[in-house]
Amino acid sequence: MATDSIPDFADDPAVKLWRSVSDEGIRLILANVWCGKCGHGVAIEDYTGSVVGGDLLLTGKCSDCHADVARVVEFH
Repeated sequence: MATDSIPDFADDPAVKLWRSVSDEGIRLILANVWCGKCGHGVAIEDYTGSVVGGDLLLTGKCSDCHADVARVVEFH
């Protein structure tokens, strides 16, 4: 999974936050998203991001079952 490209994020602040995460951090975040349908951690696919309450909200699809998944990346 490539960490050098920025997906279609909703706004510039989301891009700025995402770029502040290390490549290793991005890799770990994208590979560890909880899927409620599968009941375990999965990779997120086809994700977008937006800033909510100062944190980055990633929304996308489960890599296993393609259900909707989300992950909050906190920036406090």
